[in-house]
Amino acid sequence: MMQGNMSQQLGNSHRRFLQTLMTCGSVDEPGARSLHQHCCETHNTQYVPDQLDNFINAINSKLQPLFMQIRKGMSEESGQQHYALVNMAETEVTRMSSDYTENELELFRKTIDLIVASDNGLALSTDILNSADTLTTKKLKKTETEQLLKRLVQDKWLCEKQGEYTLSTRCIIEMEPYIRTMYPEQVKVCHICHNIVFQCQTCENPVCGVKIHFPCVAKYFRGRSVRRCPACDDAWEHEVPGTVFYLFLSSTSVLKVYMTLKC
Repeated sequence: MMQGNMSQQLGNSHRRFLQTLMTCGSVDEPGARSLHQHCCETHNTQYVPDQLDNFINAINSKLQPLFMQIRKGMSEESGQQHYALVNMAETEVTRMSSDYTENELELFRKTIDLIVASDNGLALSTDILNSADTLTTKKLKKTETEQLLKRLVQDKWLCEKQGEYTLSTRCIIEMEPYIRTMYPEQVKVCHICHNIVFQCQTCENPVCGVKIHFPCVAKYFRGRSVRRCPACDDAWEHEVPGTVFYLFLSSTSVLKVYMTLKC
């Protein structure tokens, strides 16, 4: 966790960075570095390329009394680091109540239930649609559920690929305390990075069964001729994924967002 630098004062470059992050929801590390540079150059502030964390620390020091914090977390799919603004005062899904109705939040909770309970960290769209019929609040029609899922993807709470949904990087960063509290027996952690894990490979030794993020698997076994479980030393039977990283938010797309913002 990044610590605050209480001695540094916030300037317009910090405010623009924070405002953009609030608009985007989350930004990957290359996007954050480009945003850092743009904010500094726009407001004639000294830009030091390797000082992004210190720049964010200064913002966090002022957010602390408001129980807010910019946190960093890893994308389970790409391994890329992302930054997101987290509300520290609220650990419940109700933090989203200003953007979603009560029955929409109930369906989102049920979607999290499905993802956490699955073996691969995914929920099928058909299962989510079926969950819409079990709401204790106002029922959602099929078209309403489909529109809600699109909004949750657009707002970066969920990711979707070919009808399968998983928790986004933003969601995992912001909702981790809620997830750990609500699913203490079901949530597992990656053996390599020790963060909560949904999409992963699992050691096939039934006595072991440790889980490792796909990107962590790629990094750990890179250059190793013999692949063995780092916990039990049994053979690692899975195919090791390649070390290709996918950037979900390019620097260009970030610029398009924050160039339109006003201080």
